[in-house]
Amino acid sequence: MVDTATLRTKMVDGQVRPNDVTDHRIIDAMLGVPREAFVPEALQKLAYIDQNLLVGTDPVPRYMLQPMVTARLLQQADIRATDTVLEVGATTGYTAALLARLAKAVVALEDGAALAAAARTALAGQGIHTVEVVTGPLAAGWAPRAPYDVILVSGAVEVLPDALADQLADGGRLLVTVGLGQAARAMLYTRSGPEVSGRVLMNAAVPLLPGFQREPAFEF
Repeated sequence: MVDTATLRTKMVDGQVRPNDVTDHRIIDAMLGVPREAFVPEALQKLAYIDQNLLVGTDPVPRYMLQPMVTARLLQQADIRATDTVLEVGATTGYTAALLARLAKAVVALEDGAALAAAARTALAGQGIHTVEVVTGPLAAGWAPRAPYDVILVSGAVEVLPDALADQLADGGRLLVTVGLGQAARAMLYTRSGPEVSGRVLMNAAVPLLPGFQREPAFEF
């Protein structure tokens, strides 16, 4: 039988802490949330590997991000206990479960009914009731609960739609990876009044989320 508690500790000590994640709340959350409960049963032995993990294929491949990337994005988000957070691309709910330990309320947005159902089941199985799992186009965000103190996009985008930035509260933070492959950069965007400014956080090879592709340019 796999000792998942030991694997969780090794994940934190071998992947998270060495990548400058020092916020004890994030470390405690990653030690406390059983990642294997949020992956398909056949993949539970791979739940703690240091890479993106395929968790769905309908209608396109979808991935749970590697633990190090998730942890660094959470740290840069500077989440407070009073914050309301939107996660875009929640897949099976693992990152939403981490967010539930950091924020007051979490909206987990998915565009696929099967993944959303899996997230609801996994979160309920962990006794987590501060996450609302909703279904809709990822690029549209979730306006009914806006504005958000933090928006975390759990995947890469080629184009950042205005809808997400528009749903940020004043002082809100938007974490997203822009670009594809080795050229991709994790970004932190911050709203101050009507202005939204961004800065590069790190390189991050993150799978592209559906609905965020750049439209092909028309050529004569």
